[in-house]
Amino acid sequence: MTTSLINALSILTKPVRETRLGGVTPQEALLSALQRNQVELQECLSAVESEEAQCLLEEVRGEVAWFCGDTEDLTWSFVQECLLLLLCLARHLSRLLEAFSKSPAGLTPEKPHLPDVAPPLPPDVLSIAQQKTLGAVLQFLVTLGLCPYLAPGVGLGLGLRSAFGTVVEGAVRCDALPPCERRLLTTITVFLEVSKVSCLATLLFTRHLGDLMAGLCQLGYRPHRPEGESTVSIKGLTVEERKGCKQALQGLLGRVYQPIVIKELLVLQGGAKASAGASAALTRAPPWLRRLCGQLLSERLVQPHGVQAVVRAILEGGIGGDSDWRKCDAVAKILATCPQQSTSADSYYSQVCPQVLELLHFKDKTTAQQFQRVATRAVLTIVQDQPEFGQRFLLSPLFSPLHRCAALPDPACVAGEDVSQHAVPELELTRCVEDVYKICVVGNSPSAMLLSSLGDAFPIIFNLFCFTKQNVSHLRAPCQEILLWYLSHTETSLALSLLKDLCVIQKDGGGVTSGFQFSPGSEGGATLTCRQPISDEDDALYEKVLGDQWRVECVVQLLAEMKESDLPGELFLFLLRDLTQWAGEEQQTEVHVDMTSMTLLELEQQLEGRVHGRGQRLALLHTMAVMCEGLPHTLLLRKPSQVVGFIGSMLRRACVGLQRGSESPVDSQTLCMGMGLVATLLSEAAQLTAEDHSCMTELLAPLEQVSRCHPDPVIQELARDLRASIATHGAYRPDSVTSAAHILSHPAGSDTPQPKPVTPTPSPTASCSLGPRAAMSGPSLPQHTLAATPVKTDQTQVPAASSLHGEGECSGTVGASISSASSAPEKAFSDWLHEAYDPDVPTRTMALRALTQAVREGHKRALESREKLLTLFLESLEHEDSFVYLSAIQGLVVLADSFPEQILNRLLAEYQVSPNTAPASRGRSLETRLKVGEALMRASRAMGELAPHYGRPLLAVFLRGTRDQDASVRTSSLSNLGELCQLLHFSLGPLAQELSTCLTTLIKTEREVEVRRAAVHVIVLLLRGLSDQAPQVLGDILLELYRALKWVVRSDSDEVAALHAQLALEELDGVMRRFIFPQQKLEKKIVVLP
Repeated sequence: MTTSLINALSILTKPVRETRLGGVTPQEALLSALQRNQVELQECLSAVESEEAQCLLEEVRGEVAWFCGDTEDLTWSFVQECLLLLLCLARHLSRLLEAFSKSPAGLTPEKPHLPDVAPPLPPDVLSIAQQKTLGAVLQFLVTLGLCPYLAPGVGLGLGLRSAFGTVVEGAVRCDALPPCERRLLTTITVFLEVSKVSCLATLLFTRHLGDLMAGLCQLGYRPHRPEGESTVSIKGLTVEERKGCKQALQGLLGRVYQPIVIKELLVLQGGAKASAGASAALTRAPPWLRRLCGQLLSERLVQPHGVQAVVRAILEGGIGGDSDWRKCDAVAKILATCPQQSTSADSYYSQVCPQVLELLHFKDKTTAQQFQRVATRAVLTIVQDQPEFGQRFLLSPLFSPLHRCAALPDPACVAGEDVSQHAVPELELTRCVEDVYKICVVGNSPSAMLLSSLGDAFPIIFNLFCFTKQNVSHLRAPCQEILLWYLSHTETSLALSLLKDLCVIQKDGGGVTSGFQFSPGSEGGATLTCRQPISDEDDALYEKVLGDQWRVECVVQLLAEMKESDLPGELFLFLLRDLTQWAGEEQQTEVHVDMTSMTLLELEQQLEGRVHGRGQRLALLHTMAVMCEGLPHTLLLRKPSQVVGFIGSMLRRACVGLQRGSESPVDSQTLCMGMGLVATLLSEAAQLTAEDHSCMTELLAPLEQVSRCHPDPVIQELARDLRASIATHGAYRPDSVTSAAHILSHPAGSDTPQPKPVTPTPSPTASCSLGPRAAMSGPSLPQHTLAATPVKTDQTQVPAASSLHGEGECSGTVGASISSASSAPEKAFSDWLHEAYDPDVPTRTMALRALTQAVREGHKRALESREKLLTLFLESLEHEDSFVYLSAIQGLVVLADSFPEQILNRLLAEYQVSPNTAPASRGRSLETRLKVGEALMRASRAMGELAPHYGRPLLAVFLRGTRDQDASVRTSSLSNLGELCQLLHFSLGPLAQELSTCLTTLIKTEREVEVRRAAVHVIVLLLRGLSDQAPQVLGDILLELYRALKWVVRSDSDEVAALHAQLALEELDGVMRRFIFPQQKLEKKIVVLP
């Protein structure tokens, strides 16, 4: 009977096959087709084979109360027939399913289930053709029985869907019986009953859910007096019917997949009000419907998994472009805003915020990124706009596992209890760190509330970071990024105080509860466990000291990563000020205290205070020592203001010694270094800004104290001159300041002056060579002796500062040597250029070497004549004598070092063979090319750190040379390629695949033995040059190179190539062993215990 009912439905929806006559409107044609199909249906049902379906149809027609047999509207008559047949089909399938469910798997004793036979299908399984027919029926019912009776603005109008919708609107007669609202109620009621059958519900909800929801909203919630509408008010619906529609709508919203429901509600809510001259994408819904959809959306949002449903509804189907990111931000803003329909903001955020945090834990790669973006932006927006609710419902649960690490009870205080119940599990701790990383580092939107909450958990995260640095854990990187993000965005004063606490200088650094520690987890994370107690006091003290030292080293490692921040320098100056302050307090603490009049409690407090103070000083000294050892001076003193602060600490430290009346050698050298640095800064006054001059005013007070209290009149005078120069912002600069700056920047034994003395740093050579009087004796010496520059001779080096010891006659000798050395090349250059073409080999060779030396020394005439020299050296390459062409090669190398771009391009052009080269001259060209290749190889060796910049063109030419016709050129190109690959290091990464393909192809296909040997040797040089960096640079091609080398060892008949391959394999074996098993370094340190 299922087939009969579906065939009857197909008759009703059968298209008209006859050609429409002229003069007939589309509405008339539609009505004629509907009437003809109904007549044909009656004829079909009267047949003998359809008696059972006819009986069921009459039974259903008698049960329903909505059937109207005398209606004058042909469209509604057609709809009634379709509804009756659809209702018959639904009831018939329900009876079949009920019978099928009573017999397990549809089995009967007559038809037992066999092992090789598939179980029978349920009776509601429809074929594709049947589903297509039912889909067409549902579309007719929605078009003729539902959409025409929706109020304007409710749902999507028929005219906006297709041109056929306009025809339908003209064919429907709303003035005929039954009323429009009663027709809409009938269609909706049948749809709801039909949806109880799963196969029919799937067809209905996947295509017409929005129309069904629109009808239920209109029937249940449309006011009796429409707001601003010209339609007639609702007639014929009782209160019970309206209440039933409301309940049906709520039940429908709970049954269907929530993202689809939310999408349809957004469509029903309509678009925004269109501006003048613009067309809205969606019809603007009436106010009552907008309010209803907003309320329903709010209910969907606060229910379990409602936030996820909203996010999926809006973001599903995205492709990850810019529009998706804007959608994510828009969804986050919606989630962060409490809707007007919500009962209270507290209730809304208490239900939504936990769901927002759950969005951070998705593992599906396709949705995790978008969900995390929404969650991160929502959290940051709520914390920024609603700090109270953000703290209660977001930040407190977010940081709860970290706070529990610090709030656990001490194991000693919970004797008899199982301390394992207080531990924080690995999964919870890992998820907490990852969530904090996503919100803080990835979100990167600092706010006062977020920084405050993170600051409270900072010691625990730092303890976890210290643990990960000693173990292998995937939490190391996120912990480090979180710590660096906080230090970069928080206030400098808070960061300095926090870092000082972590170094155990000011107070206990905080962290986990005493008696607990982090331990490795089973998944590569960490878990908080109880620490085994140590009975021996010495061992416990040793463990504590080691822990404190490791914390300091971890702090320094963090600061080393902040290369673009001033925080390392600020911390260094902060500790220097504390050191100077404690140095001034030493004199007071050394005063004898009368302990006879103290009580035992006062005496104990006095002794504990002294011990604590000394412990803090030791921690301070240890921290500064580790910072000086582990951080470069360019990070500690990045700008002139920090240099000024460093100088101020040095001067104040020296002033402390002057106040005591006892000047130690250390204080004297500190004072000399500080004043020399001040003079060096003032010598570059043109580079100092107004802010730098303002910072230097803090040096006026210590310089004034030095000028009054220091016993040496020379130092007093220099202090006064420095003070005057600072006060005038460098306008007044006496000779003593210039001399002191020159002495500091040109220490004895240095080859060249420092190019940038704006940020000087103390060096052992300078501090040891400048005594209090020797360093300050410069102002009384002649200016020409101080301005002399050191000159290197073949035997010794004459320093400019030698005149400081009274050897004034050396300055004349130095000046004479400079003049003679500079005039000799000027006189001989033209002669050398002429002799370079002399047929005598020794004369020509000497001239070429002299010209090379002139270029190396930067002789002006030689640099101006570089084109002539380049032509000369290239022509000399064709000479047959080795002395001549080797000297020419050396000259080309020196020229390439001075003018890399110009010379290298010319050499590369000479190295590449021209396709127009005559065969007769190809042999001669081959020798020249090999010599040019030798010059290129030596030039690449001399590049040094510039190899990544200038090496790309060389690499391209050498790779092309490996395909040359001549085997000698291929071998030369491979040799040069090996030398160049040793210098490129990480710059080789983008070309590694091309290089690997070239080498492996030559190894396996080249016939010439020398070329195969050279290809294998390139791999040896490549691995030797990269060393431990090989897994990073050649990660993708290491396997290919390894297989090629193994192939040479096993298959190549040449023993030399096999030997080279074996050496390369040994090199690769050593690299991988060091990569997989890093060397364990055992260092012995002497530690002064407090």
